[in-house]
Amino acid sequence: MAASAMFSLSLLPQEGAVADSFWVSLRYFNFYRIAVAAIFLLAALIFGDALSLGSHDMVAYIYSSGIYLTLAVVFHVVLRKVPAYFNLQLTLHVVTDVVLIVVLMYASSGIRSGLGVMLLISLAGAALVSRGTLTLFYAALASIAVLLEQSYWVLVQDSSTANYVQPGLLSIGYFATALITNRLARRLILNERLAQQRGADLADQLRINRLIIRDVQDGVLVVDAQGRVHLHNPRAADLLGRLVPDLSRIEDFSEELAQRLAAWRAGQGASSVNVQFSESGRLVRARFVSVGAASGSSSLLFLEDLSKLQEQAQQLKLAALGRLTANIAHEIRNPLSAITHAGDLLQEEQRGPHKERMVQIIRDNARRLERMVHDVIELSRRDRVQPETIRVRPYLLTFIEEVAQNDSIPSESFLIDAAEDVTLEFDRAHLNQVLWNLLHNAWRHCRRLAGSVRITVLRRANRVELHVIDDGEGVARELRAQLFEPFFTTFASGTGLGLYIARELCAANGASLEYLDRGPGADFRILCQEP
Repeated sequence: MAASAMFSLSLLPQEGAVADSFWVSLRYFNFYRIAVAAIFLLAALIFGDALSLGSHDMVAYIYSSGIYLTLAVVFHVVLRKVPAYFNLQLTLHVVTDVVLIVVLMYASSGIRSGLGVMLLISLAGAALVSRGTLTLFYAALASIAVLLEQSYWVLVQDSSTANYVQPGLLSIGYFATALITNRLARRLILNERLAQQRGADLADQLRINRLIIRDVQDGVLVVDAQGRVHLHNPRAADLLGRLVPDLSRIEDFSEELAQRLAAWRAGQGASSVNVQFSESGRLVRARFVSVGAASGSSSLLFLEDLSKLQEQAQQLKLAALGRLTANIAHEIRNPLSAITHAGDLLQEEQRGPHKERMVQIIRDNARRLERMVHDVIELSRRDRVQPETIRVRPYLLTFIEEVAQNDSIPSESFLIDAAEDVTLEFDRAHLNQVLWNLLHNAWRHCRRLAGSVRITVLRRANRVELHVIDDGEGVARELRAQLFEPFFTTFASGTGLGLYIARELCAANGASLEYLDRGPGADFRILCQEP
């Protein structure tokens, strides 16, 4: 209870701290005072004592009305020029109302004129913007003034003492009006301050939520009942592969995502589904959460990048394997040398069709083991990165020429589409190995015509995209999940480490390697930052 009282007091204006709304209320109340004083004065000047106003002393009535109007105008000027000393100005206003209205009552034959009721409005207005002690002081001042005015009529004019009943009841009304109005005003002020504080807390919470949503690793979308996306974080745009304007429809992000959301809202779909964005090629898990209890409320969509989870699981699974194969690779080199040497000796000692075939088998397997050892050693060296700024087009022209010469591939089979000013930050040796793997895979599966393998370089914002695209049949859908797994290959003499090592080398250079399903052929994209 004490804590609640302290909290309430903290929300109310303290001594010396007056809200601007109080000054505005005081100005409005003074406008009322000017209007009332002007009406009193005009009524006397136009109608005389026909309205019973000033019936006892017209001269005193006219002078009092004039003084009342003059003081009200002065108060207006002071409120505009000197917005200070609030309690002093309020007290002067109320005292002026009490004194001059009581004088107007006297000039209009006392309590019978009904002017005493006008003090109720003055006290109510003062109670709205004052503290409890001042409110009681104003009510007491008004009661004393009205009773003194009635005492004049009893003592001087020989009026009946029974006429004290009406001023007494009016005095009780003064205190009741002042107290009730002040309590209601305090409650309204308390509620207003509490609403302002809650509004500020809510605004802070919204800012905090926006910062959290912006920096979370999952994509977040807020979709209303009509399918408009009111909020989405940068991660959602990154997973989508392009920027989408605010208040776009969910269909602009993904048609499949929109259909799954509609099915979930209709109670016919699961709350968690896997969706692949066509532009970025990212496979994400979309999770739907209702924001409110109403059926037509907004929905919250969380987009979780499954490729990151797969990479983490794969890293954990291959950590032990990597340490083991690094040690095995060094031990394999000696047997490889012995196999190769034995094959040479076998070929020199005796020739024949069967012996030649055996020798060839020995040589082929030795070369395959040698490539595997080389790949494993390169995998163990992926953390030794020496990045440099590479101008993409001159580098590609030189690299394609070397690949064509060393591997007897027609140079016209490769088509380069890259601007002269595009650069990227990459370890040159790593980039050589990555592109060598991608180009050989593309050449192996393309139609082997002029321009069958395209290398396209695009600049998007501060990122560079390098695509290696062939005109073959692409990767079968059932094999895409295993595409970057180590030791997985569809080529008889392959080691299955080419694409895995290429992705690892890209990751070591702060880039990413992805397969995009956007055409009839295979499309591998290297995405990296522009220096």
